[in-house]
Amino acid sequence: MKIILLLSLIIVFYTFAGYGVLLYAIIRLKRIVKGKKQTIANGIDTLPTCTLVVAAYNEQDFIKEKIANSLLLNYPAQKLKILFITDGSSDNTPEIIAQYPQIQLLHQPQRAGKIAAIHRAMEYVDTDAVVFTDANTFLNKDALIKICRHYANNTVGAVAGEKRVHFDENADASAAGEGFYWKYESALKKWDSELYSVVGAAGELFSVRRSLYQAVPADTVLDDFMISMLIAKKGFRIVYEPEAYATETASENVSEELKRKIRIAAGGIQSILRLKSLFNPFPYPVLSFQYVSHRVLRWTVTPFLLLLSLVLNFILALEPGSTGYQVLLFAQVAFYVLALLGFIMEKKQLRIKVLFIPYYFCVMNYAVLAGIIRYFTSKQSAVWEKVQRKQ
Repeated sequence: MKIILLLSLIIVFYTFAGYGVLLYAIIRLKRIVKGKKQTIANGIDTLPTCTLVVAAYNEQDFIKEKIANSLLLNYPAQKLKILFITDGSSDNTPEIIAQYPQIQLLHQPQRAGKIAAIHRAMEYVDTDAVVFTDANTFLNKDALIKICRHYANNTVGAVAGEKRVHFDENADASAAGEGFYWKYESALKKWDSELYSVVGAAGELFSVRRSLYQAVPADTVLDDFMISMLIAKKGFRIVYEPEAYATETASENVSEELKRKIRIAAGGIQSILRLKSLFNPFPYPVLSFQYVSHRVLRWTVTPFLLLLSLVLNFILALEPGSTGYQVLLFAQVAFYVLALLGFIMEKKQLRIKVLFIPYYFCVMNYAVLAGIIRYFTSKQSAVWEKVQRKQ
């Protein structure tokens, strides 16, 4: 039991903090040996042709702002196309978009899910690069330039932009927790990219070479992750570009955020099963190391190890002379008590920021457990209702 407890705690620590520490140390060493990263050229003439693709489902409350944001993006006009696809929308989203001749609109009444809409949109894309973004996110003006400049490097097959979650000083646990989580994720992605490749891209803002785009099955839950990882499997890098960012508001509350996290967890298990070849380190050793460290551990064993370590610690703390295990148990219990207090304070709408992180951490890991159950009970569909976000 002592060995299992020790191994469990090591894996848990490595998953959430140790990998970041190790990755940063490797990057520092790499910089000493090879020097800092080379500056990326910003020449307008070298930019590829590009299509901005926006999948919008019943987004009439946000769509005018999204259109305005898209039309203000900096990029050579002769090299840029903008395409909105609104399949299945039953509100006024298609009619609003149709008022803008600069935008190509695709619409059909049947709803088959976002990935089906994306695949249909890609039939109309004939540019060198394609950039995907969500209808409820807003890009910085130079986002497309910052992303597409990377395609001057032939080893780059995809580019992941940065997701930023907007929250204010009065943010609740869902907003503050999500914001902190994405700041940490952004740091990991930056270091992953510098080491070799980002491990998957998020749908808020990512790009691929059109020639490398591979349609994923219609039941794919995390289509953005799978599309980008299939390109990585071909031997191309996914680079991270923090100077291209998509800003969105946080989930309306923790319940809405939990709904999103459970879906991601179910999709994570599906992706792991479909990307089994990435466990073989011989074709792509660095990518396999990054994939297991950054994604697989979070989406599989770590939440179970959190529970196991608590049970084993409790048993060992009952033995005579087990002061060390008693101290460790006290620390574990104290952490979960803080999370519980965070839950109680959230229900009472009291904002105590020190409680947000343990509460959000527990929500995340509960979501993984629930997502695994949902996936193996076949209750997760690729077609889903969008999460309600703060206005």
